[in-house]
Amino acid sequence: MRKTVMNRDILKVLVDEKQIDEITTRLAAEIDRDFDGEHLVLLGILKGSLPFMADLMKKIKSNPEIEVMKVSSYGANTKSSGSVKIILDWQRPNIGDCDIVIIEDIIDSGRTLSYLCEYLKQKGARSVHTCTLLDKPSRREVEFVPDYCGKTIPDEFVVGYGLDFAERYRALPYIGILKPEVYKKA
Repeated sequence: MRKTVMNRDILKVLVDEKQIDEITTRLAAEIDRDFDGEHLVLLGILKGSLPFMADLMKKIKSNPEIEVMKVSSYGANTKSSGSVKIILDWQRPNIGDCDIVIIEDIIDSGRTLSYLCEYLKQKGARSVHTCTLLDKPSRREVEFVPDYCGKTIPDEFVVGYGLDFAERYRALPYIGILKPEVYKKA
């Protein structure tokens, strides 16, 4: 799908490229302030967090390590299933020495990150923190507040910069609100 076609499906741009750059710069500085880099692990949640994590890690001065996990709390539609399924886990013998910052593209219900924080603590991580590009607190189903938050957004269906609808729109360089007629007809 060409970007011009994708752009036509966007109702409006919510976070442009300049704002994304400002957000990643601010969050990197906050993480550098709180960690010295010794066994700092950025744990990206596939697939949506990849562009965000790539930009963020380039701006973190404390030389973090990176890992990825793939988890799902969504079924075939756009609604959360309510349960978290680990599709791809990671193993590390020295997890007790690690300060983990889970990198997520967006927090809706809070279930996934709440679950992952507990899961990694039970695996013995020294500390577990969370960093999200976008936060939709109006959609919370569990009590959860991220440690690092890029931007709080309204309850809109957003795509771009890693966020998708049916695996499409991830390559947009900005975050936009998807026109309802696109996802409601699916």
